[in-house]
Amino acid sequence: MTETSTSTSDGAPVGASAATSAGPVEQTSGGGRRHQVVVIGSGFGGLFGTKALKRSDVDVTVVAKTTHHLFQPLLYQMTTGILSEGEIAPPTREVLAKQKNAKVLLGEVTDIDLQAQTVISHVLGRETVTPYDSLIVAAGSSQSYFGHDEFAEFAPGMKSIDDALELRGRIFGAFELAELGAMRGENVDALLTFVVVGAGPTGVEMAGQIAELSRRTLKRDFRAINSRNARVILVDAAGQVLPPFGAQLGVKTKRALEKLGVEVRLGAMVTDLDEGGLEVKLKDGTVERIESLTKIWAAGVQANALTATLSEQTGAPLDRAGRIGVNSDLTLPGHPEVFVVGDMIDLDHLPGVAQVAIQGAKYAAKAIDRRLEGKPPQKPFKYFDKGSLATISRFRAVALIGRFRLTGLLAWFLWLGVHILYLTGFKNRVSAVLHWAVSFVGRGRQERTATEQQIFGRQALSRLDHGAADLVSSPPPEQAAALEQRRAELEAIALEEARLTDSGERGVKVEDAQTG
Repeated sequence: MTETSTSTSDGAPVGASAATSAGPVEQTSGGGRRHQVVVIGSGFGGLFGTKALKRSDVDVTVVAKTTHHLFQPLLYQMTTGILSEGEIAPPTREVLAKQKNAKVLLGEVTDIDLQAQTVISHVLGRETVTPYDSLIVAAGSSQSYFGHDEFAEFAPGMKSIDDALELRGRIFGAFELAELGAMRGENVDALLTFVVVGAGPTGVEMAGQIAELSRRTLKRDFRAINSRNARVILVDAAGQVLPPFGAQLGVKTKRALEKLGVEVRLGAMVTDLDEGGLEVKLKDGTVERIESLTKIWAAGVQANALTATLSEQTGAPLDRAGRIGVNSDLTLPGHPEVFVVGDMIDLDHLPGVAQVAIQGAKYAAKAIDRRLEGKPPQKPFKYFDKGSLATISRFRAVALIGRFRLTGLLAWFLWLGVHILYLTGFKNRVSAVLHWAVSFVGRGRQERTATEQQIFGRQALSRLDHGAADLVSSPPPEQAAALEQRRAELEAIALEEARLTDSGERGVKVEDAQTG
C-alpha cells in the first residue's frame, strides 16, 4: 500500500513521523471540515461516548481491536453455555449503523502521539494513523497475573470472547476426556476438578455456574462418570468473598456457594501454576497442591498499556494497576483535548465497573459539545453509584444499592432486569430472555459447542513471531504469475459448470448428447 499524507482540521500535516518498518501504513482523515473526535475502544466507554455525540457537529472515528461491543458482565454465561457470542457481543458497525457521523476502524491502538494529535493502530501488519482534534481513550483493562504472566498459558482470564470460547472448550472438554478416561479405568479426578482463582464478582459467578452445570445440566449426559461428583474450588488470597460488597453480603455469598457444592478457599495465595494443577500457600505457611486441568483466572485486572504511553508524554502518575491519574474533568494534565475514562483512570478511588466507563464517556462527550458551542466547562466529574450486582446461581444473587443489601430471589430478579436493560439491541434482549428461561427454568444449555481450535488456537498463535500477521503475509512476486494462471483455470471451470446446467447436459451420456 502506498503511504499517503493527510491533514488535521486546521490544514497542518499530521502523522509524518508515524511510518515504520513494521508494515504498510494507511492514514485516515474525516475530511478536515468538522471537528474530528477519535474514540479508542468499543466497550461501554467507547460505545456510550460515541452514541452521546450522535447529534453533535463532529465526525467520530471509533478505533477498536475487535469488531464487536462486548457486554462483559455476561461473559461467564457464554463460557458455561447459556448465551451465544452474538447475544453479548453484537457487531459495533451494526450498533452504530444509523449514526451518520460515526465510522468504525479495526485495529489495536499501539501508540498515541499527543503532540501530533494522532492515534496509531495495527491489524495484521497494517498500520493506520488517525488524526484527532479531541480524543476519548476508553481502551479498558486486561487480566492481571500479578507478575506471573506465565500462568496465562494454562489459566485463561475472562476478558474477551476468545477467552470465553477457550474456557468453554476446556470446561466441556474436561468432562468428555473424563468420560473416556473412566471407561479405561483411569483416575479422572484432575479432569473433574475445576479451580477458579479470584473471589470477586466474576469468580463467584463463574464458580456458581460451573457447579450448576455439573450438578444440573450434565447429570444425565454421561455413562462412565457422574458429573455431580465434579469438584469446583474457588481460591482467593483475600479473607472474604466479594470484598466490594461488604462483610455481610460476603458471608452470605460464601454460604450460598458452599450450599451449591463449591469449595471456598480463602487466604490461599497461588504461588505456582502449571498444566496439571496449581500450588496455593495458606496463611499458616503450608503449601497445598491442587491437581486440576481446568483453571480459570479471575483474580485481578490491569489498565491497558496505553496509560504508560500517555504517562511518558504527560508526566501523569500511574498506580499499581497501571491506571493513570487524570484531572477532575477526566482530561490529561496539559492536554484538555484528551479524555481518559473507565478502567484506565485513577481518580477518587473509582471502581473498575461498567457504570464508571459509561458515565465518564458521556461526561467527556458533553464536554466536547460545550467547547464547540462556546459554553463554560462542566463541574468536575462525579460518579453516581447505581449499586452492584452479582449472581451466585439460578434464582440467587446479591445486590448492594446504597445502604440496601439484598440477597436471594429478589436480588436475582433485580439482576435480571438490569442486565436486560443494558443488553444492546432488542433482538439480543429477547434471545437472552429465551435462553435464560431454557437454562434456569429447565436444564438445557444449547451453547455447548467446543472445538480444538478454540482450546489451542491462542497458544498456537502465541508461538508465531508476529502472531496472526505471520499467517497473512503477501505472496512473493514470483508466485504472482502462478496465481493468475490458477485464477484463469477456476474461471474456466466455473463457466463450464454453468454451460452444463444451462444446456441440460448433466446426467446425459456423452454419446446421447452428441446424437441429440
